[in-house]
Order: sequence, then structure tokens, then C-alpha cells
Amino acid sequence: MTERHGGGPVAGSLTARAAVGAASVRPGEIMSQDVVIVLDCGSTNLRAMAVDGHGRIVARSSEKSGTEPDPDHKDWHYWPFEGLYDKLCRCSRDVASQIDVRSVRALTVTTFGGDGSFLDADGRMLFPVISWKCTRTLESQRHMSRYIDPDRVVQISGVGHFSFNTLNKFIWFREHRPDLFDTAKHFVFVSSLFTHRLTGRLTNDATLVGTSQMTDLKTQDFSDAILSAVGVDRSLFPELIFPGEVVGPLLAGAADALGLPAGIPVVSAGHDTQFAIFGAGAAPNRPVLSSGTWEILMARCASIDIPPPDAIDDAFTCEWDVLRGHYNPGFQYVASAVIEWIGRNMYGELAGSAKYEAMIAEAKAAPADCRGVTVDPNMLVGKGAIANLSLDVDRGTLFRATLVGLAGRLKHGLGVLETVGGFKADELTLVGGGTRNQLWTQIKADTLGIPVRTLEEPEITVLGAAMFALKGAGIYASAEEAREAFRLDCRYTQPGVPA
Repeated sequence: MTERHGGGPVAGSLTARAAVGAASVRPGEIMSQDVVIVLDCGSTNLRAMAVDGHGRIVARSSEKSGTEPDPDHKDWHYWPFEGLYDKLCRCSRDVASQIDVRSVRALTVTTFGGDGSFLDADGRMLFPVISWKCTRTLESQRHMSRYIDPDRVVQISGVGHFSFNTLNKFIWFREHRPDLFDTAKHFVFVSSLFTHRLTGRLTNDATLVGTSQMTDLKTQDFSDAILSAVGVDRSLFPELIFPGEVVGPLLAGAADALGLPAGIPVVSAGHDTQFAIFGAGAAPNRPVLSSGTWEILMARCASIDIPPPDAIDDAFTCEWDVLRGHYNPGFQYVASAVIEWIGRNMYGELAGSAKYEAMIAEAKAAPADCRGVTVDPNMLVGKGAIANLSLDVDRGTLFRATLVGLAGRLKHGLGVLETVGGFKADELTLVGGGTRNQLWTQIKADTLGIPVRTLEEPEITVLGAAMFALKGAGIYASAEEAREAFRLDCRYTQPGVPA
């Protein structure tokens, strides 16, 4: 059952309110108000949004994202950086046409993590941006022990063993394209590739760097031990900056492409997950689950102790928080991608919203015990499994079993975080695209045995990035102050009540 709350505290410093969205903003209402532009480069969609100082999204535009396959290896994938940049520019021009651009005070960029590319001395890209979806790094991950003890890497970096980690890409480059280490002047992570294009300044956003498995968790800098193991010098990586710092003024050429005024500050943001967590107001005993292609469960901590190698789950990780000196212990696994797999293979006759409406309706009609069917959704690493199939199991039952399996993965992950962070969760805050599936939310509440608080605003990543852009623009003294001004609605889903 869902309970709506229009008052009372939301996780952290947020307070609930009656929903105020772009649809409630009258044309011309914001003409005299300050806004910031957030460019959000996601794995599925690219968006540009204008956000005002009260957290209202007053204009938005989107296009589809996606990777390109390698011509010779269908399972190898690249991000078409120029194409992504052009789409973001089109989205920005569309947003600019909806507002008074004289009110724009800053611009920021948030992206997926882990990916980047080599640049030469003139800032030209030397190799395409390898996507986290690319399978070439599976072999590299298996080779890590040739260079350095994998357990030692986790103890130093805090980042768990995922094939898409930047370290695995560097192992692939070392083994297959060693020439790049001789010709490259810089390696820049993807969000900073965009800010370099916008400002001409070479930097690396800390929240992206913190996902790389090439860093030292304690010093929050690159690890000399890990870099030397793969033959990389620290000088390859430009200056580290944290969210909220101004990268530089928007160049005239980029301003024309974006439809925005030249000279406005471009503010550092970075890894989308960190901004969803911050925007949702994560607190030590109030973990936040960002539910999308991946489900990423994280908390925010001022200190962290990585457990010994034999106690680390293969989905555990610890990344750098948006604030220097803070950390995000987390547990992550593929989620909506598994649901999309079910939809693609079992509901192929349907498309769009009709497909997912049918999937949810059939899953709700299925028995709660799923007729004994269990699903292990760990499909990314080839460990997924379906057990106890019988002739009376239909696709709706199988989909419900998949949702239950994903909720079981969440429960295990929450247990890991509680152990590492030394807390006991009394509720879960839920953000992201997965919030639209209320059946899934109810199953999560039932599986965890605690209330699930869902933030009504689906664009919490964008709002979290906007908080730092507003800080960088000088509109607020800190991102926390901006978050206090963003009043977001929420609802509660209680365990034990039928959806």
C-alpha cells in the first residue's frame, strides 16, 4: 500500500511538499528567475534541463542515447562521443528556446561512470570511448593477477571487481594498444571530456575518477601502487576537481552550439549515481536505492573501513562522495536490464508502454509464491538462473519471480551495507526509473520488511547536479543550502500490504 505525504521530513534535509513540476510552471513565469542548465548524458537517454532555484524543472528536452558496435567485434561497444555531444547541443538549444537565456547562471554535466579516453597534446581523442557495456574487458579482468593482486586492488581503491572498471580497460590497452601510452598526453573521464569541449580546460571530475578502481580510497587520489602495476604515470591524468567547483567559462563556440550565453560558468558535476544519492538526501541509516538499468544501493559516510577480502561480496563497492573526504559504500547489480530481457524475449508482440503495462498486470495476477519458481537475476556475469519451472508457469509468473529475485538481491546488498557502515536501516529511499513500477516497489518493501520512501520527482539525478551548479554559480553558499530549498514530494510503501 502506498501512503502519500505532503509534510514531514524526507531523508536527510529534504522536506516534502505538494508536487511542483514543469507542467505547473506558467509560460513566462521564470523570466526573472535564475536557472541552471543540466546536461545529463545517460546510457539510454540524453537530456538537457533548466532548473530554477526552488528545484523546479522549467524546461526540458531529450534524445535517445546508445553505443556503437566495433566493426569487427559485435560485442565490443563504444560511446560515439561526437554524436552524443551533438545531441546534447540540440537538447540544450531546444531548452534555450523555452526560457529567457539571460536567466541562465551556470551549466553542468552529469554522465555514467567508468569510461573515458586518451587525448594527445592538442586535446584530440586518440581512441573511441570504450563503453561499460563492452565485453572486451572481461578478459582483462581475468588477467589482473598478472599485474597486481586483485584483492589488494579492492583494499586500496574500495571499488569492487566489475569488468567495466577503468582499470580493466587500461589492462586491455596495455595488452592490445600499448602505443597509446607512448602517444597520449592525457586520459580524461567522460564527463570531463564534455567540460573540456565546453571550456577548453582539462580536468577530471573526482566522482568519475572514484569509480575507476585506480585510486586510493584514503587519500582520494590516484594510487601509485595500482598505476605502477599497469605501467601508468600519475601525470597522465589532469587535475582532480570535486563537484561544485567551476571548471571555467563557457567558450563562445560551445555557447553557440548550445544556444546559451558565452561566459557563463561551467560547473563540475560527474557520476550520475552520486547526484541521485545527494539529491535524495541520503543519511547513514537511510540508504538510497537508485533504480534503473542498474540498481545501485548506497549510503553516505564520513569514514569507511573496507572489510577483508573474504568478506567482500562481488557486488560491493565504495566510491567517492560528492563532498571531498566522504564516501559512498554501495552494492550494485543489473536490474531494469533484466526486466528488459524478460520483455524482449517473452512479450515481443508488444511495444512501448503497452508492453510494460501488460507485464505488470500479469505479474500482479500471478500467485505471490510464483508457483515455486525462483530467478537468480545475476545475468551480467553469466550466473543468472531460473529454477523449478513447470508446465503451469506462465510469463507473468516468471516476471513476478524475476522481481522477487531482484528484491532478494537488494536485501542481501542492504545487509552488506549495514555491516560495513555500522547501521540498521529503518527505511529505504527509492529514486530512479524503477519507481514507476509500484508492484516492484511493494515487493521490495515486503522483502526488506521496512517502509520504502519514494521521491515523486523522477529526475533526482538532474536535481542533485543542479544543486551543485547553483552552488558553483554563487546562488547558494553550498549544495546543502540548495538542497534545503528544493522541496520534494514523497510517498511511502509499507510492507505486508497488497499492491
